[in-house]
Amino acid sequence: MSRHDLEPKPDSIDVVRAVIGWDRPLQTFFAQVFFTTEDEPAEGEPLIWTGMEPGELLTAEAAIAIVAPHAIVPAGLAEQLTAEMRATNGIKDGLHQATSKRRLFGSIH
Repeated sequence: MSRHDLEPKPDSIDVVRAVIGWDRPLQTFFAQVFFTTEDEPAEGEPLIWTGMEPGELLTAEAAIAIVAPHAIVPAGLAEQLTAEMRATNGIKDGLHQATSKRRLFGSIH
């Protein structure tokens, strides 16, 4: 799994941070945008969270498109995320991951 914390855009005053990365067990990129809330003014809550289902976001560009309106996206991030995904090719799920996937999704994909 890879994870990159992104700074909010200056005009995104309600955004605390954005997170983007690759989830190898689910075979998906993910994107989260944390907004200030009354309950969590400093940490924020992920009111945007995609990439929680197997294969939901198949490209780095799809994940970047979700966070780009809210966060500063560094140059080369798509290439870095794609390289991180490719580095996990051929890695198989362990027993506990496979068991969890069967329970959650009905298969191990």
